[in-house]
Amino acid sequence: ERSVVKAAGIGALWGAGHTITLLLVGGAIIAFKIVFDARLGLSMELCVAIMLIVLGVLNLFDVRAKSGGPSASRPFIVGVVHGLAGSAAAALLIVPLIDDPRWAALYLLTFGLGTIVGMTIITLTIAAPSLLATAHIPSLQRSLRVASGAVSLVFGLYLAHKIGFADGLFTSDPRWSPQ
Repeated sequence: ERSVVKAAGIGALWGAGHTITLLLVGGAIIAFKIVFDARLGLSMELCVAIMLIVLGVLNLFDVRAKSGGPSASRPFIVGVVHGLAGSAAAALLIVPLIDDPRWAALYLLTFGLGTIVGMTIITLTIAAPSLLATAHIPSLQRSLRVASGAVSLVFGLYLAHKIGFADGLFTSDPRWSPQ
């Protein structure tokens, strides 16, 4: 985005998507006493790796929404998928330790609101210097987009390999501990 306010909105949507996943996963743990095994946990993390690969390719090839800019659904969906790994892990570690479902739900809501605020701040922290730099050097915007796409693609491929083989998702002995 070319405005700090719009960038903050992107961060808030990212955090809201993350929080939705947190509430759904955490709510299922609270309501149904669901226990996650290694294969399910690794599969959720693999979804994040695939999303990073897709986002990297979209940035490298400058694929945008038909409206000419990013749609509101993209950061929200990214947040939902991102929440599969990090938020689920936080919920898996803490929520089962809270005996009272009301306190567990309050924990999830508080964590979710903190996630929205935190992701908005992170987005602003990245966007503000980028906006300032591209205002003075317009050609820098393309370079930043390509660099972020390349980093996302390479990191996504690394994570997919690590999750699939080093952590054992694609083997008979998956090993996973929520982080």
